[in-house]
Amino acid sequence: MDHGQGSDQAGQFAGAQQMFLRSRAPSRLALCLEKCFHYEQAAGRDQLKDSWHAGSVKIIEYQNRIKSPQRGPGTREIQLLPLDGQSLCLRLLRRGRELDRVAVDAHDPGTPFRSGETVPAAAAREIDDSTAGLDPMSMPEKPGAGPHSRRSLERAGIQQLTAQPADLLVIGGGINGAGIARDAAMRGLRTILVEQNDLASGTSSRSSRLIHGGLRYLEHGEFGLVMEANRERRTLQRIAPHLVWPLPFVFPIHKGDRISRWQLAAGMLLYDMLALFRNVRPHRLLGKRGMLEAEPMLRDRGLLGGARYFDAQCDDARLVIATARSAIYHGALVANYVAVAGLERTAGRVVGAQLEDRLTGERSVVRASVVVNATGPWADRVRRLEDAGAAPLLQPTKGIHVVVERARLDHREAVAFTSPIDGRVMFVLPWGSLSYIGTTDTDTVDPPDDLSISADDIVYLLRSTNARFPSARLGIEDVRVAWAGLRPLVLDRDRRHASSRPREHAIVQGSGGMLTVVGGKLTTYRSMSAEVVDQAMRELRHRDGRQRHAGARTDEDPLPGGEAADLSQFRERGLDLGISPESVNHLLRHYGTEAAGIFNLAGADRRLLRPLLEPHPAIEAEVIHAVRRELAQTVEDVLVRRFHLYYEHPDHGASVAHRVAELMSEELGWGPPRIQEEAERYLEVVIRGGC
Repeated sequence: MDHGQGSDQAGQFAGAQQMFLRSRAPSRLALCLEKCFHYEQAAGRDQLKDSWHAGSVKIIEYQNRIKSPQRGPGTREIQLLPLDGQSLCLRLLRRGRELDRVAVDAHDPGTPFRSGETVPAAAAREIDDSTAGLDPMSMPEKPGAGPHSRRSLERAGIQQLTAQPADLLVIGGGINGAGIARDAAMRGLRTILVEQNDLASGTSSRSSRLIHGGLRYLEHGEFGLVMEANRERRTLQRIAPHLVWPLPFVFPIHKGDRISRWQLAAGMLLYDMLALFRNVRPHRLLGKRGMLEAEPMLRDRGLLGGARYFDAQCDDARLVIATARSAIYHGALVANYVAVAGLERTAGRVVGAQLEDRLTGERSVVRASVVVNATGPWADRVRRLEDAGAAPLLQPTKGIHVVVERARLDHREAVAFTSPIDGRVMFVLPWGSLSYIGTTDTDTVDPPDDLSISADDIVYLLRSTNARFPSARLGIEDVRVAWAGLRPLVLDRDRRHASSRPREHAIVQGSGGMLTVVGGKLTTYRSMSAEVVDQAMRELRHRDGRQRHAGARTDEDPLPGGEAADLSQFRERGLDLGISPESVNHLLRHYGTEAAGIFNLAGADRRLLRPLLEPHPAIEAEVIHAVRRELAQTVEDVLVRRFHLYYEHPDHGASVAHRVAELMSEELGWGPPRIQEEAERYLEVVIRGGC
């Protein structure tokens, strides 16, 4: 940071440091690459719209099987109306009469399905709502697909979990555990997944919310990981376009940065090559003028240029929930709030686990041919249940993110940059009207159950950001909320710096035969899960001689809500119900085609159309949906992980905690004391400032 930049922060941050970083002389190839930086066209001409900030969002999620009881396998044609002034007038005129049933025609070119021409058997789910109105929205079924009852989406109880032995018991309900359960269930294995808290309540909901190739990993020569991550990014955008969407980035380079312009140019070329030139769009190098046209609020002093490239952003918690629900659809039993109190052994081998339902207090034993430990930061703790003397596998690092008002930075796209404090690559990322900044990457001895966020962590992020956006002048008082996550990195015998440790994963078999998976990235969870199930299949073949199952087509079967690429008819249905455009966009962004189920709920009970807490776009029907379809068991589950009101509203949802508990009580049978208890427990979460 130069003196001019640091002086206006002196009152906020004591001990500001000046950093002087020397770049190396470029090679002849680098000089050729550097010529590209003189290209000065404005970056915004071909940019994707950030629909969270300035327009509508094209995001899609999984529809339950919504079928028409009045019609056969055929479908009806619908007229797709543009969302303009005329259609809004038509909507207002129609608001007073009964709405006709709407069907999505699989052969309508405006509504392509993600896998084939019809909804696949596992993707076509029925909205079985006893309170459904007379005009539910429907989708066609794949011929021969049997109905899935409402019970199939309920949290499995202890008796159900332990009724018969499982082929595979997965411990841990984060992204890896959910991915393993989905893959195994799709191969026909009797699969059980248990999680001691809520699904995605650990690291998997406290990430940078990015599905990315890992541009910064190129520095450390992890080319195989980058290539795999780029492939997986394409796959996730295809099977879950509502949860994983393209995001344009700019990467500015200032004088004195650790990364020079020619290094960035070479890295961008290599990044596109490792993506097999199949990125959303190719990268583009920018000079100083082009960079300032792309992001006018960047510091212009010392700005040399940079690049514009594409990665993807995701809703990390909802990605976990959708993956777990897909596992349920394929036959797995899934239970959150079920803890493993111990492991069962026979002749020295792990053959099951002692389970405790944390909601009811019930205890029992489940038998399983193979047990998988996918508990992330808790992996070493579970391994010690198998072998008290097991050597540690993990060397976790802590990542902190802070959330501020986007208007303070006024950035148009995502911004990647190197911190002037220590040279680490950081991000400023858009999230609607908010921005989140991250991440730190520091060794920690904090237990995963009780991560702390220090003032130093926050100051580091704010100082680094202020150095790139000098007019922001962010202080600690500007931070709306922060979150901390533990990366379960594999123990590094070379003792490298935290940010340079490899992100590769490891699968380890313990002395009792339990499989433990550690490391890896959110982006590559699907391929990593397939490796774990492959090894589990080898174990099953060794133990009982069963034949190898073909690999699951997890790269083709869409996740819940991701069947259709065009949601025009769903948008029109929501507007016809009288839901505000902002709330309709919110519902499509979070639920994709499953928004139809929420529309059905709201159509049957108009009171559920009410906003939960203005100006946030969430409506009350979402609470019912979260309990019925997404295994939500507490107010925290709903407000933090199902639709993020905790992070996105100034009061973090505290003022509606009691109302959410009341809505949940109608589904879960709570009495007044339990309603009050749940509301108070959530208020404690808000006061504590962490989830």
